[in-house]
Amino acid sequence: MSVTVKDLSTVHALISDFFKLPETPEEWNKYRLTDEQVAFFKQNGYLSNIKLLEEWQVDKLNQELAGIADPAHPGNPLFYYFFSNESGNPETVLFHALGAWRITEGFHDVLYNPAFLMAASQLLDDKPVRFWHDQLFCKPAEHGGVVAWHQDYSYWTRTAPMQHLTCWIGLDDATKDNGCLYYSPGSHKWGLLDKPELAGDMEGLMDYLTEEQKAEFKPIPIEMKKGYGSFHHPLMVHGSYENRSVNSRRAFVLNVFADGTQSNSNEEILKGIPGIPEGEVLAGQFFPLLFDPAVAG
Repeated sequence: MSVTVKDLSTVHALISDFFKLPETPEEWNKYRLTDEQVAFFKQNGYLSNIKLLEEWQVDKLNQELAGIADPAHPGNPLFYYFFSNESGNPETVLFHALGAWRITEGFHDVLYNPAFLMAASQLLDDKPVRFWHDQLFCKPAEHGGVVAWHQDYSYWTRTAPMQHLTCWIGLDDATKDNGCLYYSPGSHKWGLLDKPELAGDMEGLMDYLTEEQKAEFKPIPIEMKKGYGSFHHPLMVHGSYENRSVNSRRAFVLNVFADGTQSNSNEEILKGIPGIPEGEVLAGQFFPLLFDPAVAG
C-alpha cells in the first residue's frame, strides 16, 4: 500500500512547537543583530557564528534527515531536486537535495525561526523576507565530496533583482577536517561570475577570475558548532573541501529574498512547480512571505 505525505508547502505558519514566535516588539528585539554585525556583513559579505538552534532542535532535524535521505521515503517526490550523490563518484559523496520544507515538520518550521527571520530582514536592509528554497548538504565521514567555489546568485539569475540572502546552518560541528564552509572575504564586490559545476572541480571557478581577483582570493574557514549559522551575500565566493575525517558533516541552507523579487525567465523556476511568467512577482504557495519587519516594531 502506498503512503501519501502531505505537502507542507500549503501551510504558511508554524505547524509544531519547534519555535515560539515573539508577540511584541520587545520580544523580537532579543534576536536583533547589532549595528556592528550588520556593518561587518556589508563590508565582508558574510556574518558567521550566529546561534540559531538548540541542541534538541538539531537532534530532531537529524532524525528527520535520516528518514528523508532514503530515496524510498514516501515524501521523496516532493523534493525539487534529490541527489544521493551529486558528484557521481562513490569516493567523493555529496548528498544534495532541495525541498525538505515540504516533507517534515522540523524542516518546515525552521523557516519561521525568529532568530533567523530577524537577522535575515536586517541583512536585507530591513525589507520583508520571502522564501526562495532550502537545501540539504551532507558529507559522510571519510569520503565526503567538495562543494566547488561558486556564487549562489550565478545559479539564480532566473530571479531578479538580486536581493537574495543565504543562511548555512550546521547539523554537525563544522571543522576544517570534515569539510566546513570557506568564504573569500570581500569577493561579493567582484560582480557576477560564470557558474561552475557544483560538485565538480573545486578550483573550476578560477578559470573565470581576473588576475586581480585571483590575488584577492584568500578564503578563510568558517568553523562552527552545530546549531550555529552563517549568512552570506548572493555574490560571496564560497565552497567547502572534502570530508576525510571520521565525523559526518551535515548541514542545511535557507535561501530567501526580499519581497518584490520577480521571475526573470519564462522557464521553470523550480522543478515540478508551475512556471511564473517573466516579470511577475514571486509569491504564493511555494514562495511564502516569512517575515515583515513591521510586526517587530
